Amino acid sequence: MASSSTDVKKIVGDLDKESFISLLSKLIGESKYLQNNPPDLIPQEDRVVKHVLDSLLPLSTTTGGGPLVINHVTYFPGRGNVIVEYPGTVPGKILSFVGCHMDVVTANPKDWEFDPFSLSIEGDKLRGRGTTDCLGHVALLTELMRRLAETKPKLKSTMVAVFIANEENSSISGVGVDALVKDGLLSKLKDGPLFWIDTADKQPCIGTGGMIPWKLHVTGKLFHSGLPHKAINPLELAMEALKEIQLRFYRDFPPHPKEEAYGFATPSTMKPTQWTYPGGGINQIPAECTISGDVRLTPFYNVKDVMEKLQEYVDDINENIEKLESRGPVSKYVLPDENLRGSLTLSFNEATSGVACDLNSRGFHVLCKATEEVVGHVKPYSITGSLPLIRELQDEGFDVQTAGYGLMATYHAKNEYCLFTDMSQGYQVFISVIAQLED
Repeated sequence: MASSSTDVKKIVGDLDKESFISLLSKLIGESKYLQNNPPDLIPQEDRVVKHVLDSLLPLSTTTGGGPLVINHVTYFPGRGNVIVEYPGTVPGKILSFVGCHMDVVTANPKDWEFDPFSLSIEGDKLRGRGTTDCLGHVALLTELMRRLAETKPKLKSTMVAVFIANEENSSISGVGVDALVKDGLLSKLKDGPLFWIDTADKQPCIGTGGMIPWKLHVTGKLFHSGLPHKAINPLELAMEALKEIQLRFYRDFPPHPKEEAYGFATPSTMKPTQWTYPGGGINQIPAECTISGDVRLTPFYNVKDVMEKLQEYVDDINENIEKLESRGPVSKYVLPDENLRGSLTLSFNEATSGVACDLNSRGFHVLCKATEEVVGHVKPYSITGSLPLIRELQDEGFDVQTAGYGLMATYHAKNEYCLFTDMSQGYQVFISVIAQLED
């Protein structure tokens, strides 16, 4: 007979603080070798896999006589993924926790107030690179699977945890969850809710943004700054052209009505973030410059449509460049006597689409109820930060919901930390989700 929700909570119990911190200490101790910034830094996720397997293999079907089915899947040497399954009693009834990645962003110890590559504890704070993003969650789910295997509640649902490689540089394909999906190793997870555990602040994250990295290269004519009427100043042209492009963008892609329902912190935005030019003397107007930036797009707009529109704007400005507002009595973008025109060239790096989670999903409802029950309130939120991997899962037919128990304020930041109490509440949310799906 399967367990009731009350039984599950009673049998599995609370997060074991000593065991959790012991495991997290081992994981953070590897974080120096988990930094993902190719080509200089290639993470070695199998350093984390070793500790996960040390914890779980004694409870596995293959080596320990326990209930866990464990699959260590590697597509690139030293960069493994781990799929851990606690079998349920009802065929096809499943829930999964995915997205706990074993790589981290870089950390420069000189910039930190403590060693980023070893776990230190200050009251409730667990400090070190990866505590929030995402080694804290790796430890949390490892502890959950270990505890299930030890206590052996009879669940109707099969419980699956997937630890992945290469989330922090997902532009490199064929290493992590994308390869697992391609090989069909996660296909059965489509039969139930999939909880992507890699956000923060203990609330359901129901929306993320798409990202379109763009580069606007502007060509003018180099000349002495004392004779500006003989130059085409690319800096002035770039500033005016970008202003016009932005005005058109915000006209065509205004705040979307659905953004309010999803609680997006901002609407879609387009802004510059970098500026480069060849250099030269202060008395020299350069021949060219480049402005780079990104579009952050709420998931209710189509990335391809935006890219096409941006190109239309640039083409139109190029055709009518003499109509663009200039600066000062001799500022100009066309030199008819020399048959010269300033010009704009727009290019894009790899674009990604955002995600709007299904608010009618059973997974969403149980996550909200669990959050309210454990945390004391539920307030789903959305951000235009990008999580490209979950959009790919959604497109493949997975019912993706997202949550996390680190701190948004320390995500990718110096002096990263999480709170043990938050992680402990996350553990209780997981148990509540399992229990609700049992009922």
